[in-house]
Amino acid sequence: MNGVRTTTGKKVEPFGKMFATLPKRALSRVGVVDVGSNSIRMVVFDGAARSPAYFYNEKVMAGLGAKMAQTGRLNPEGVERGFAALQRFAALAKGMDIDPLTCVATAAVREAADGPEFQARVERETGIRMFVIDGEEEARLSAQGVLLGWPDAKGLVCDIGGNSMELAEVADGKVGNRVSSQLGPFRLQQVPGGKDGLRKHIMKVMAGLAEVMGTHHERIYLVGGSWRAIARLDMERVSYPMTVLHEYRLTPSAVADTVAWIGAHDLADLRARTGISNSRMELVPLAAQVLSQLAETFQPKELAVSSYGIREGLLYEQMPDSLRKRDPLIEAARFTERQMARMPGSGKKLYHFLLPLFEDLPPERDRLVRAACLLHDTSWRAHPDYRAEACFDNVTRANMAALSHPERVFLGLALLHRYKNSRANSPMAPLFKLLDDAQIKEAEVLGKAMRFGAMLALDDPADAGKLVMKDRQLRLQLTATGRKLMGEVAESRFRSLCSALEVEPVFV
Repeated sequence: MNGVRTTTGKKVEPFGKMFATLPKRALSRVGVVDVGSNSIRMVVFDGAARSPAYFYNEKVMAGLGAKMAQTGRLNPEGVERGFAALQRFAALAKGMDIDPLTCVATAAVREAADGPEFQARVERETGIRMFVIDGEEEARLSAQGVLLGWPDAKGLVCDIGGNSMELAEVADGKVGNRVSSQLGPFRLQQVPGGKDGLRKHIMKVMAGLAEVMGTHHERIYLVGGSWRAIARLDMERVSYPMTVLHEYRLTPSAVADTVAWIGAHDLADLRARTGISNSRMELVPLAAQVLSQLAETFQPKELAVSSYGIREGLLYEQMPDSLRKRDPLIEAARFTERQMARMPGSGKKLYHFLLPLFEDLPPERDRLVRAACLLHDTSWRAHPDYRAEACFDNVTRANMAALSHPERVFLGLALLHRYKNSRANSPMAPLFKLLDDAQIKEAEVLGKAMRFGAMLALDDPADAGKLVMKDRQLRLQLTATGRKLMGEVAESRFRSLCSALEVEPVFV
């Protein structure tokens, strides 16, 4: 961690040594403001250090960079809106006792003739110290944000803002080559020559980027509000059952279909159907042309949407390697258990009790079993009639990194079966389509295993006995304590588990 490099060439550490003395890997509350060409956003992080949660999140579409390509200066209306937003954010940070509030500015402020004037005014009148970074540093921080959410990310990170678009390589937990371009929608509004001139311009710039970055990348990670808006429109086009944008995947052919679909529909109608803001929707047609050319030029196998970018990259910058190597999903589940479970620590014990059922699982499935066990008792405050659905909903919509959409549904379905024997007539049924029959069966087995294991003890089910899988039989070897706990309901749940496993129940 060498600090963030500003446009002056100076390296700074905005958060100081924030991860130096973390108790139990928890994150002290920290605030970040990202001053972009189109939007200004304040995020306050809290929770698990490796998988921070969003304690507070507010965005203002200030439009600082609107018409800047034409005038060379910040948009006057955007300056006033942006300053008002930053005044508010400074007051909010003070009320939350956040000090310092870290502020990073990108293309608009660094390129505008009056950018230094705006920077000085903000620092003078709000007390917020604004770090202005160059294009390559912007690309690096965005790529680090992707690494926070995808520890094993490998490919090309593409971050689009209002006035620029950055590319960066990621692999093996590190950021490689990076480059910045002026393919932001605000810039493209000023390209002469009509539609044909715009198409040729985007194609030419993209070809130059391909020469620098290469076209061998199998996956492109999409960072930025315009990309997320297009992904949300793709969800609408295909009637996708989940609206979580992080980790949403598109193929190049899907991009082409969606770009054509957007062009054939009224933007006001699409905005009403998806909830995308008017200021964001105005930039979608231009951003869609850039995305179409990006997919055509680089020809990745898939494009994945990332909700993590510069703000998360600033946190990742400060993380020691030991923390970076931890699994974000497991860290988030552990933190949730400590905060919300009746008996924190029981999830790990439940996992070891159930391990005989899952010994041969590959690592990518084992981590889901671990996470499910850690989360199995975190929804106990919900009303019993809705606890199963609350579990499913909490997990599928949770701010958890390193979790694909099918994995979200798998984890949610397992926790649903933790509290409910049957999923028949579940209002969550449309999301089950993201899993195949075998995966649904695996989730049911895991849920019923947790449902039974939780009956044997609030703390450690191993005190009641152990499970042995042998010769198509599941043997339950009970201790004296276990025999007292094996009532009618517990026995029924054990038999239900055996039925799901298609094995014979045996009591020893």
